[in-house]
Amino acid sequence: MHHHATHPSTPGSVVLDIGETTAALIIHTAPEHEGLEIHVSPTTRPHQRTHAAVRPRHLGDRTIHCVLIQPLPAGDYTVWKDDTTPHGTITLTGGSVTEYHW
Repeated sequence: MHHHATHPSTPGSVVLDIGETTAALIIHTAPEHEGLEIHVSPTTRPHQRTHAAVRPRHLGDRTIHCVLIQPLPAGDYTVWKDDTTPHGTITLTGGSVTEYHW
């Protein structure tokens, strides 16, 4: 059983763990997806998945809903819609944050 924080983040509560060969992935969603677990995997290893839950993120005068998955080794990834259906693919570059829109 997985337990994920679903409460909103607070200012300064997120620290990115990225480096020369690792990256972070932000997946933007609509508010109605709050609590949804989104899975990603290297495109060459579809069963090696990691996931996080969509949660609200307060950014000054606005709130966005997203998933933050990190650190991930640089490379090509599949974002999964469900257990068997890909939603899309994304390439992550070491030392950077890549954004994907659900």
